[in-house]
Amino acid sequence: MKERKAHIVGVGESPYTRWGKIGDITEHALACQAILKAVEDAGLQMEEVDGLASFAEDRNEAIFLAAELGLSELRFGNMVWMPGGGGGCAAISNAAMAVESGQAEVVVVYRSLCQGQFYRFGAGGASTEAPTDPEPPSLQQANSLLLASMGLAMPYGLLMAAAAYALPTRRHMHLYGTTSEQLGLLAVTFREHASRNPRAVMGGRPLTLEDHQASPMIADPHRLYDCCLESDGACAVVITTEDRARDLANRPVEILASEQGTPKGYAFGPFTNANISDEIYATGGCEAMAKRLFGKAGLGPHDVDVAQFYDHFTGCVLMQLEDYGFCERGEGGPFIESGALAWKGGALPTNTHGGSLSEAYIHGLNHVVEGVRTLRGESTSPVDGAEVCLVTSAACVPSSAVLLGRK
Repeated sequence: MKERKAHIVGVGESPYTRWGKIGDITEHALACQAILKAVEDAGLQMEEVDGLASFAEDRNEAIFLAAELGLSELRFGNMVWMPGGGGGCAAISNAAMAVESGQAEVVVVYRSLCQGQFYRFGAGGASTEAPTDPEPPSLQQANSLLLASMGLAMPYGLLMAAAAYALPTRRHMHLYGTTSEQLGLLAVTFREHASRNPRAVMGGRPLTLEDHQASPMIADPHRLYDCCLESDGACAVVITTEDRARDLANRPVEILASEQGTPKGYAFGPFTNANISDEIYATGGCEAMAKRLFGKAGLGPHDVDVAQFYDHFTGCVLMQLEDYGFCERGEGGPFIESGALAWKGGALPTNTHGGSLSEAYIHGLNHVVEGVRTLRGESTSPVDGAEVCLVTSAACVPSSAVLLGRK
C-alpha cells in the first residue's frame, strides 16, 4: 500500500462563551456547528467524511452525528481512553492512524463542551438534594473506576481539580523555589495573547501581575487567574491523506508525530492516586512520552518554533516546559520570567490564542486548532516563519501530544 501520511486540512469552531452564556443552543448543536465549519474550511463536502473521533466522554455519539450530518458511510468511530483533557491530542493521533492505515479517508476530530447546560467543572455535578437511595453509601456502585477512586479522596476535601493539581505544584515550589509571581507572569502572558483574538472569552479584559496576585486564593497555590475558564463551545479538526490534501482549499499541516500514554502506576494522576513515584510527583508525568514524541519525529525541543500547552492550571504548564525539555527540571519558573513564552521576542511563543486560561476551555482541542492556524500564518498572534508546532494535552494526568509541521 502506498504511504498515506496524515495531514490536517480544516478547522472550525462555534462561538466560545463563559459557561451558561451560550443561549438556547445545545451542546449537540454546537458539535454539529463546529464540524460543519471545519469541513467547509477544508473545502470538502460532508458526504466525503467517513470517520468521527472524540475524547473525554463526549456526549455527542458518532453514530448519531453521522446520520444527522449526512455522512455517506461511517467507517471509523472512535473515543479515546486517556481521561479528560489528556485525550485531545490522542484523538488526533487515532484519527491519523485511521487515515494512514486505510480505515477511513476523511476523519473529523471534535469536542463539544457545554458546562452551562450540564454542570460546572469543580462542582462535580453533585446535587444538594438529600439522597433517596435506600442503600447505604458502601453498597452504592460508582459507574466508573474514576468516580470510585475519587470517592476515596473526597472525604479529605479533594473535591475539585484546582485542589488536586495544586498538590504537585506546591511540591514543585517546595523543591525548586518556584513562586506565585512566576505562575502569574504565565497567566498575564497568555491574557496578552488573547487580547488580539476575537474568539477569546477574556480577550477584552487585560490582566496585570498585580491583578493576579490580588485575586482570590482557590486552592493554594492556585489563585483565580491560575485556573482555566469554564466555557461553552465546540471545535473540530479535519484529517485526511497527503494526496487528498494537495487538492484542497487551505495549506495542509502535517502530523509529524504523535504519542499518548502514562507512567507506571500513574492511574488518574495526583487527583486520585497515591502510587506516583516521588521522582516524578512534581512533574507533569509527560517526560517519557515527550522523549518518544521527539524521537519519532527526529526532532528536539530546539526545533519547536511555537507551542500550544494545555493550560488547565498555570503550574501544570510550568511542569510541562520541563517535561518536554525546554528547560531543566526546576527551572520552569526562571524560564517563564525570562519572557520566553511571549509571541514577540520569546524563545518559545506559547498559547498564542490565549489558551484555556483566556480563550476558552474546550478540553484543549482548541489548542490544536490554534496550532494549525499558527502554521498556516492565520494566528492573531503570528509567529513569523514558524515551521514546527508542539501541541500537548493535559499534564498531571495520562496525556498525549502531537508535533505539527508546516508544508
